Amino acid sequence: MQSVSAGLVGKTLVFDMMRLNVPISLPECIAKLLTKPTHRQIMTISRRFFILALTLSLSVAHANQPQIEAPDVLIKRISQEVLDLAKTDKRVQSGDQDRIMEVVLTKIIPHVNFQRMTAMAVGRFWRDATPEQQAALTKEFRTLLIYTYSGAISQVRNQKLEFKPMRAAPDDDEVEVRSMVLQPRGEPIQLNYRLEKTATGWKIFDVNILGAWLIETYKGSFSTEIGKGGIDGLIKALVERNKRLAVTPAKPTKTKSAD
Repeated sequence: MQSVSAGLVGKTLVFDMMRLNVPISLPECIAKLLTKPTHRQIMTISRRFFILALTLSLSVAHANQPQIEAPDVLIKRISQEVLDLAKTDKRVQSGDQDRIMEVVLTKIIPHVNFQRMTAMAVGRFWRDATPEQQAALTKEFRTLLIYTYSGAISQVRNQKLEFKPMRAAPDDDEVEVRSMVLQPRGEPIQLNYRLEKTATGWKIFDVNILGAWLIETYKGSFSTEIGKGGIDGLIKALVERNKRLAVTPAKPTKTKSAD
């Protein structure tokens, strides 16, 4: 082990002298290579190799980290994917609820923070709910929003999307992505998204349709239900509403040609 260290130290000293253009003859080179290193020289070499190894390992780790998709890029991508499927998928156009549900579950749901949405909609009553009640509320509100998204997809035909420039600083952890739904007939529909940055990427936690935020819309009705029957009363109301939606899914609109 000592002979290996000696070789490394000697080579380093020779290379350093050559790099600095220090005059050195061949016998001197051989002498340097065979010189027994001092403790200080060994420590210097060890530090150099440690720094090199650490730099390489950090570079590899950084290269292997998945890149987080920008919030506006994310919304544009999933919106366009859903819009394209709604326009071209025959099963979606015919109102096949299994297929529409599959689109919602694979394209939209992974990018939504339902727990935060539920907590915001329940408001100040959320902290009074038990963990079991919070889990039940989140589950039922998630189901309700899935039916809502499914109904919206059933209505898509010839609409187009237009996105506005996003106004946000690079270090913002909450942003708003603004868009407009352009229809063949009628006025454009405002459709904005609020997103938060998480360890796994950007997640939607609120949606604005025609100037009304979704969470604020539900907050009033949720408060009314809690006032009548407490947290359990709200859970029961959501369960009953989801049961009705399950047997009466939204009907697709008939395709109309654009003007």
